[in-house]
Amino acid sequence: MLDRLFANAAPSAPLSRRGFLKLSAGATGGLMLGAALQPKLAHAQGGADGVLAMPFVHIRPDNTVVVIVKHLDMGQGSATGLATLMADELDADAAQVTTEFAPANAELYVNTLLGVQGTGGSTAMANSWQQYREAGATARAMLVAAAAKTWGVDPANVSISGGRISAGDRSASFGEMAEVAATQAVPESVTLKTPDQWVYIGKSFPRVDVARKTEGAVGMFGMDVKLENMAYAVSLRSPRFGGTLAGLDDAKAREMPGVIDIIRLPDRATVIATSTWQAIQARDALSAEWNFSKAENRSTDTLRREYTALLDQKGIEHYSVEAPAAEAAQVIEADYFFPYLAHAPMEPLDVTVLFDGETANFWTGSQLQTLDHMIGAQVLGLDPASVKVNTVWGGGSFGRRAIYDSHYMAEAAMVAKAWLAAHGQARPIKLVWTREDDVRGGYYRPMHMHRVRAGLDAEGKIAFWQQRLVGQSIVMGTAFEQYMVHGGVDASSVEGLGESSPYAIPGWTVDVHHPRVGVPVLWWRSVGHTHTAYVVETMMDELAEAAGADPVEFRLRHLADPRARGVLELAVEKAGAVPEGLTRGIAVHKSFGSYVAEVADVRMREDGTVKVERVTCGVDCGVPINPSNIVAQIEGGLGYGLSAILREEITLTDGEVDQSNFYDYTPLRISDMPQVEVHIVRSTEAPTGIGEPGTPPIGPAVANAARRATGIAVRELPFSRHGLA
Repeated sequence: MLDRLFANAAPSAPLSRRGFLKLSAGATGGLMLGAALQPKLAHAQGGADGVLAMPFVHIRPDNTVVVIVKHLDMGQGSATGLATLMADELDADAAQVTTEFAPANAELYVNTLLGVQGTGGSTAMANSWQQYREAGATARAMLVAAAAKTWGVDPANVSISGGRISAGDRSASFGEMAEVAATQAVPESVTLKTPDQWVYIGKSFPRVDVARKTEGAVGMFGMDVKLENMAYAVSLRSPRFGGTLAGLDDAKAREMPGVIDIIRLPDRATVIATSTWQAIQARDALSAEWNFSKAENRSTDTLRREYTALLDQKGIEHYSVEAPAAEAAQVIEADYFFPYLAHAPMEPLDVTVLFDGETANFWTGSQLQTLDHMIGAQVLGLDPASVKVNTVWGGGSFGRRAIYDSHYMAEAAMVAKAWLAAHGQARPIKLVWTREDDVRGGYYRPMHMHRVRAGLDAEGKIAFWQQRLVGQSIVMGTAFEQYMVHGGVDASSVEGLGESSPYAIPGWTVDVHHPRVGVPVLWWRSVGHTHTAYVVETMMDELAEAAGADPVEFRLRHLADPRARGVLELAVEKAGAVPEGLTRGIAVHKSFGSYVAEVADVRMREDGTVKVERVTCGVDCGVPINPSNIVAQIEGGLGYGLSAILREEITLTDGEVDQSNFYDYTPLRISDMPQVEVHIVRSTEAPTGIGEPGTPPIGPAVANAARRATGIAVRELPFSRHGLA
């Protein structure tokens, strides 16, 4: 979970409103504001002498309001969310609002919940909620002051609505007043709107990316970046993780059309050509010898046997609550298996780099700009001030672009450095990972196994719950181990269990094994919640049945968190009666500060496979900034989770990944997507995450429905292993 990842990564320091950067109209052609806005959980954002150059909004003379987006938008709608906050407090017209991504600069654009510039852990809106509203309110106050000065009226008589500034019979646009506004003093404090005054927040604001995406805008995504005299690079990497290049025959490849050069690196060979396709063709013509002496050479079956053996051994204790003295009347035991999963975003990894020996520019959908910036500079041997990371739209990620070692940036930097050394002149190079490259040699959701032993007392309540996990740590052996590993346990592997669960379960114990495996692993949409929610919610259903209780009532009996109870009751109410011919399963889970309950209505096809017909969702993510975006994220997260449980898995044979593309790593088809209804709690709590919380409940909800329909308790994923998908 990324909100734990950088908890102490940046020192805290007090901030002041002197942190506003105000540039003159002559310098910028308008008014640019940045803010040293300090939510309660903010990390240090200050620069020298308390000045903070964090431009959040740029008001141009042409009346355009440019919201500077510090978070990567990879389809989750963060750019629209930040634009919503800004436009509401600024009282802008939605039609005049556009967005630009902020450059990589951790001091200026820090994610106040991560401590670095980055997007993850569903923190974008939570950490920006106060910042962007205050920036909008401050810009509004300066426009009001400018109008009052220009027209010689009391500021109290100046109003703004729909992007127009008015006083009596006088009126002006933002753009007309921007130059004067840039000369006004930055107010020491501003008053934010109350909920009854909101125009866009909690209501609607148009997606800022829809028009460009539907029009197929040029240059929007990293894959679209095209520079003059650009070359394209594709690498041949070891088929086993940790293998090194022992020998290379590139004679045939060098003779192929479009090939410019072939660069040999310690663990790969990179073809540089005049097009990506030519580079791929030449890469496939390379003949390589590999040294696998230090590679991961085990198969999935071998790893599974080793994991199973660890289930019989006491692990590192993570959580323990004393169990009641009374003996359990009934006991249920179950083992669970979760395979490796690929992220498989629609846009595979790509990065364009231009390095001239003294400066460097990168263009990519950067999700952790701080790391990408730092590692790019380190590999090139440059001062970070001489390196610029240009963030562009990302075509999906699901965690894949938030890479703790920035391996793709490092690779691009190594290629650019080798090119300059060999050819003596700079040339833009685009490094492209193909779909096969990423599925076979990417980073994965860790494989996990769970063992649960749970008992019911004579009254049908949970008496104890013993849980053991076996799975790789995402961060052990990385620079982030010190922030995420506590007492030998990777916090991301156990999130949703114990103290982080909305359930009050007596006698709940959790212990963990983190075996060392040479398969690279990474956070995957909703991270540990992907497996912990599945285990907890399927076990809750089986325990409810054993207790002779209704599954909803049984959960309510053990739910201590009123917000979790609220979304469960909302989803069940809205779902209504079970449609004829369908079976129903439910699940409720808290992740990233948000609560989601999902009610899945399932039909069994004639061939015995599962068809999820409808899913009804209850969602509490605090103040719903943009309800339509929340609906879209729940739909997308739900679909992503459903895709994983039905057919997706990464398996290894002698250390080599068996899958390669969508024909054998099979994602959800449109025919598998259910009708989705999303019902949002009109909460007054501070906003929390929404990009990931929709994913964890769908798996157990469908599994619970399938068990009722078939009698099969799916404890080994995916469903296809059981003939159910």
